[in-house]
Amino acid sequence: MPAIDDPEDDDRSGVDGRESPEERLDRELNELLGELRIALPGVQVVFAFLLTVPFTGRFHDLDTIAKDAYLLALVLVGVASVLLMAPTVHHRLRFRHGTKEEMITTANRLALAAMVALALGLGSACYVAAEGAMPGTWARWIGPAFVVFAGVVWLMVPLKFTSRPAPPREGPGDAGLSGGGGRR
Repeated sequence: MPAIDDPEDDDRSGVDGRESPEERLDRELNELLGELRIALPGVQVVFAFLLTVPFTGRFHDLDTIAKDAYLLALVLVGVASVLLMAPTVHHRLRFRHGTKEEMITTANRLALAAMVALALGLGSACYVAAEGAMPGTWARWIGPAFVVFAGVVWLMVPLKFTSRPAPPREGPGDAGLSGGGGRR
């Protein structure tokens, strides 16, 4: 199955059926901003919930380590929220300055940094919740386990697929002429 963001695999308008560099940049920017629009509300909801935790009755029953872990979770999820919003701000500030490719690269890096901060923040929040529910038990390992799980699903799995060699490509006039082997 071809990669979604591989311009060679997209059926786009153009002289040879491929997208132009400008079209590719527009598509990449739109895809990235769309992905951020999906991720950001979830991060903001988690951040909002974390902001309310100190005002609950049981928060003051937590030990110092759990309170420190809570503060770490709050800061990390807040950082993730800011990092996920940054590409939109950059887009507005750099609009029509001819820096779209650099902006996409920067936005991609910010989004990846946000996911790292989010994974660590969620792991820290899971630790606090587990420690509050079952103090001093095996449950405290739920937070670190969550961070490992997020690392595997968010980083290791995609890296596994990017390390595979690309399949051989057909020539521009070969697709579908013989009734087989063309794109579907």
